[in-house]
This record gives sequence, C-alpha cells and structure tokens, in this order.
Amino acid sequence: MPARINKRQQREQEELLALGNQTTAAVDTDSEEEPAPIVPSGFAALSTAEDDHDGPNSDDETSKPTKAKKAKKKKKKPAASDAPANSQQAKLAEVPKLQQPKSFKKGKGKEKKKDGLDDLDTALAELSQKYPELQSVATSSSSTTRNASLVSLLSVSVSNLDAEAEMRKFFGARAVIAAKSSETSSSGGSKKRRGVVPTQAQRSQLTRPHPSWSMIKQREGLSSRPLTDEEVQQKITDRNSPAAEDKWWTVEYSKRYKGATKTFMQAVSSADPEALRGVLQKLPWHGDTLLQLAEVYRHQEDYSEAVEYVDRALFSYERAFLGSYSFTNGLNRLDFNRVENRPFFLALHRQVTDLQRRGCIRTAFEFGRLLYSLEPWTDPHGVLFHLDFVSIKSGMGQWLLDVYSEFACAKTVFEDHLNPSALPGWAYARALALFAREKAGGGQSVGSSTDALKQAMLAFPEVVPLLSDKCDIPLSPELREHRAFRIQTDGIGLSPAQSILHLLSHLYAQRSAPLWKSASHMKWFENTANGIRPSLNAQRSNQTRERFLQMYGSTTLRYSVYRHILVLEQSFRNLTPFIPRSVLLAKQLACDPLPPLTASSEYNDAFFAGAEEIFSVRPRRRDARALERLIPDAGIRAQIEALFNANPGLARQLPGGVVQFVQMMAEMPEEALNDMMLDFAMAGEGGVGVPGGGGMPGGLPVEGDDDEPDLEPMPPRGAAEAVPALADEDQSEEEDEDEDEDEYIAPMPIRVVRNLLNRFWGGGSATVDGDESDSDAEERDHDGVD
Repeated sequence: MPARINKRQQREQEELLALGNQTTAAVDTDSEEEPAPIVPSGFAALSTAEDDHDGPNSDDETSKPTKAKKAKKKKKKPAASDAPANSQQAKLAEVPKLQQPKSFKKGKGKEKKKDGLDDLDTALAELSQKYPELQSVATSSSSTTRNASLVSLLSVSVSNLDAEAEMRKFFGARAVIAAKSSETSSSGGSKKRRGVVPTQAQRSQLTRPHPSWSMIKQREGLSSRPLTDEEVQQKITDRNSPAAEDKWWTVEYSKRYKGATKTFMQAVSSADPEALRGVLQKLPWHGDTLLQLAEVYRHQEDYSEAVEYVDRALFSYERAFLGSYSFTNGLNRLDFNRVENRPFFLALHRQVTDLQRRGCIRTAFEFGRLLYSLEPWTDPHGVLFHLDFVSIKSGMGQWLLDVYSEFACAKTVFEDHLNPSALPGWAYARALALFAREKAGGGQSVGSSTDALKQAMLAFPEVVPLLSDKCDIPLSPELREHRAFRIQTDGIGLSPAQSILHLLSHLYAQRSAPLWKSASHMKWFENTANGIRPSLNAQRSNQTRERFLQMYGSTTLRYSVYRHILVLEQSFRNLTPFIPRSVLLAKQLACDPLPPLTASSEYNDAFFAGAEEIFSVRPRRRDARALERLIPDAGIRAQIEALFNANPGLARQLPGGVVQFVQMMAEMPEEALNDMMLDFAMAGEGGVGVPGGGGMPGGLPVEGDDDEPDLEPMPPRGAAEAVPALADEDQSEEEDEDEDEDEYIAPMPIRVVRNLLNRFWGGGSATVDGDESDSDAEERDHDGVD
C-alpha cells in the first residue's frame, strides 16, 4: 500500500496537474466562482442514502453552494473541475457522493473499508432485525415523495383559514368589530348560559374560539390513531392504487363519548331539541350534537348561531388531532368509512357553504382544499364541485390548472377513484382559468383558453344551454335545436351515470353562472358555442366524456354526488329528481347524511357496547369529589345539598344531581339566583320546596310528561342512597379518579350564594359546622363577653 501524503504534498500535486491541463482548455471565470461541494455529515448522508436512486435529486444536492466557502482555497477549484488522474484526485471527486458507500469506501482504502463502514452496516442490520417496524416507516416516507406534487397541492395555508381576517381586508377592522358586537348583543343571553368564561384563551387553527365557550380539555373524549396495515389492506384492496401509499388515520371515541353519542341518538329519535341541549350539558363538546343543533338553527334561519355551533364542532375535532396527525400538510388521510370520522367531514362541508354565503371566498377555498385533502380519491362530500367555483372566484385558478394537469397525466384508471379532469365543472373552470391567465399576460398562447372551452363544450354539451339561459347568452336557433343540447329535468329514462352527468351540469350552471356574466366572458362563450356545431356533428365519441361515464359507473362515486346534494338540500332542492328514490327514502340523519355503502362502522348496539351511560346515577364518591371542587366551603356545601334533597322536583329536572344544580347556580346572573332562592324560601309549609310543586328554579314552568324527551328513565337522586353499593363500584374507582383528574371543574364563587343563604335561612350553618360554632361559644364565655 503506498505511503500516505500530507495535505501540502496533495496540494502541490493538484497544482501540477492544473498547470498541465491549461494547454488543453482554458478555465472559465464562472467555474472560478463555483465553490467546492459541501460534504454532509455522517448522519445527513445516512438519512439521504435512499434518495440516490431517484436520479435528479442527487444532482441537486451536489450543486448547492455555500457562499462562506467562496473566497477560500481557490487553488483547488481548477483541479476540482478536471477529471482525476490518480487515486488522490479520485478520492476527492468521490467525496460528495456519500450516498454511494462503495465509491466512498474505495477512496478510503481497504483497511478503512473493513474497519469503518462495515461495522456501521453491521449495526444497521442488527437494528433492522431488532426493530423491523423502522423499515416500514422508511419505506412509507420514501413512497410519499412519489406524490410530492399532489401533496404540495393539497397542503393547506393556515393563515388563510381565518374568515375574520379576510373580512377585515374587505370591510376594515372597525366594521367587523361593530358587526361582531351587534351579534353578541342580540344573542348574548343565550351565550351566557353556555358556560363559565374561561380564565385563559383557547387557540385553534380552524376557528376563533369565543370567550363564552366553556374550557375544553386537551381531548374531549376524542383521540386519533393511524390505521394498522391490516386495516389499510381491508380498506384498499388494490395495492397498486395511489391511495395505498397514503397514511390513513381514524378518530376514536372514549367510553364516555360513546355514552353521550348513544344518548344523542335517543334524543334525535325523540325529535326534541331540548333533549339535545341536555346532552351538551353533560358533554359540551359533543360533535354530533353540535352539528345537529346547527342544522336546527339553520332551518330557523338563525345563521349566526348555526355558524357558531359548526365552529365548536370543528374545534372539538381539532383537539383530537393533537400529536403526530396534521391535517394541513396534505400527507394524511381520514377514513370516511368509519362513523367516528364522518362528523368532521360534515363540519368542514358546512363551513365551506357558510363561508361562501358570507362572502369569504378565499377562506372557503382553503377549507375546501382541506376537506379534499382528507380523502381525495373518492371525495365523499363532493367538495370538488365547490372548488371549481371558489378557486376561480378567489383567484386560485393556477391551483386548479395544476390539479387538472396532475390527474390528466394519469394513465391508469383505478376503480372508485375520482379524476377531476373528467368532471364537467372542472373542464369549464379550466377554460376560465386559462382565459384569466391570458388576460393577465401569463405567457400562454391566445387560443389556449378557446381550445379548452371548445373541448369542454364537445365533451359536455349539456352545460351550454343551461349556462346560456342563466347568463342570457344568445345562441343560434340551429344550435339550440341540436339533440346534444336537450335539457333534462330528472333522471327518468337515463342510466345512473348519465343522470349524474345532467345533475352536475345543472349544479355547475347554478353555482358558477356569476363567473360568466361579464361582457368579455359572455361574448367569448357565444362565439365559441356558435362555432362548435360542425365539430359536434362530426364527432362519434369523446374520450373525456367516456371516461366520465366509466368513472361514475361506481356506486361509491355516485353516492358522493348524492351526499353533496343532500347536504345542500335547501339551495339545490330542484336537483333531487336526479337522485333515485331508494336513496331519498333511505333512513339517514342530519348529522350523518347518506352513510357510505362500504361503511366499516355505524351507530349500532355493537358500537355502543361498553359505553358509559352519562345520565345514569353517578357514583357517590365522584359526586362528592366534584362537589368539593365546586364548593370548598363545607358549611355552604352542606346547606346546598340539604336544599337540593328537600326538593324532589330539582332531581327530576337535573339528572346530573346536585353537581349540575351547583353548576347551574354558578352560571345564573345574581338577580335570577336571588329570585330562585326567594321562591325556595317562600314555597311549601314547614320548609323549602319547589314553587308549584316541583318547577324549574327561577319560576320557570315545568314541562309535562308528554313533552319530556324519549330517553331512558333516570332514577331519582335519592335512589343512590337507598340502593346498596354496586358490586363494580370499587372496580371502576380508579377509572372514575382518572376521569375526575382530567375533568376541568372551576371552583364556584360562593360569596353570592353564602349571602343569599344567610339572608333567607339565617346565618347558622349545617351540622357540619356545629363543632366550630360550639368552640366559638366557649371562647366567647372564656373571654367574659357573654
């Protein structure tokens, strides 16, 4: 083995080689400015070892200069640009290629090859055998780079999820603040009853938490986890599908959350909104209940309340995604087949429609992109039918063109996979985006938008007469009489795929007609439509149209369209004739419109197995601990318990017992609390009672038995003391303690309650304070005051 040379000798050899090569080629001045490649550290080389198979990535990595190296050791640069002539120059040339271990080890010599990287390879092999799951993680991370372009298109801009910020841009901060204050004053009474004002601000990326919202725990009965490999294989049978490379997640319910959901289903069956509010009293952040109440307010045209309940539902689910799951990076997917995930899809869809109604188009686009990124392959809520409008309206036409190109280049057609480039709305929206780019000088030829509009009209001529009628665009009589421009108003006599085509044509014309009402667009549309008649007569088939009909032969994709229309029933009621009667008559809930046929879970007895009954009699120990936290003063606590036990009507109206009674008192204004105590003091003979024989506190009327929600019967409060201790109470004691530790209970301000109790029932305490009063009396006798 030749003797090693030092750095000075190595530099001399490089200078001699550079002088010898000057006769063959002159060194460019630009190469003099080029710095030497940066050698990554050992860990960086290992982390990028898999990427050298991709080809272009390796060139990009070796061509990144660092300006700090620019003025140092310029003598090396000419030698670095020439081909190495001996082993030393070969070693220098191979240094940047640390991704190729063989070349690197060859330059280091045989001894270092045996003693250095071989040991590292051995250690990595041992780790791979000891932790095989790390190999799957590395494989999944490298596979995601194949869909890097789609991931970048699906990633969400968090700053654009703020509707209030968008309104400030249009109307100014003062107008927005004034509008919010007017809404708060008009509905302030109802908001005061929702919970105690939290002592600290709550943060969210999806909404702005209102100060009146009750404090939410880190996860309010909801948590998220990734699907296992077996679960992904059951969901996606075709392993070549791009959906198989994604990371799939699901939300899970706790036992208490399942119990609240079971009670919610009973309340929905009773059709009583007050029963829904009873669920919120036990679990204020129950997503299904919040969405159901939002729908109730929407039918009452109380849109401000409906928007707030949707915001609260989004906030509750956002807390479940704390941790490794991120809904904004475009990488993660949510399984729509699981019933636990579908409320989040519905909440996002409601948010998109509400934002469009309020004029926050850019924010609506961002929420629509978020909803699309959760499940882009089947698009279960049909958000693509929103995006073809809001992307153009908000100036995000380039995003639509990029997504269109991404899917138009796909050669393989997978079953139950939605391709936006085959949708009629996206074909016409693409023409609008190209037209806007040409008008702004985007570098495209003048005829590209016209060609795109011709292609859209030839593939989907059903849209032409509908748009022309909506925008008052004149068409020639010959074109009007063409059979391709016949308008269908229902799906009678049509195949399921053809019925979907006419439905989507009507949907696009109704939603996107305002985009075509400018003079330039109307003239452009008229000239293009009147010029396609010869081509329309000559064509026998159209590739885009055939691809659409083949795609919507899938029942799953047709259900996505039906679900989109059912969610927007109030706005597009005229499109329901295109939906089969079997779908319209199927049993469905407003919180879960049209469950998928491929659902892997649903609200049934198997789902609710082991759920905690939230309206059952709470264990005494848990009640006592909660009451101690609410009222630390033992004397006041004993008086309130005596007051509650002396009024059986309170136990019937408040299934949560004395704890719920105390929480209600804490939320009541001082005047209402004063009236309630006065009624208690004046009612009944020989003691406190309920006015009118068991009414609600504050003199509110008692609902009759017929008006009560059709829930399971709740035992009276006193039954807990009469019934012997349950056998499993000790077994569940640890679970109860864990739940109490997680539950946020703010101490109740008892100054007002103490004053009222002393006012109506005197200053004496309960028996708990008897010893203390006796000791005080003894002290007074001892001092000689008495």
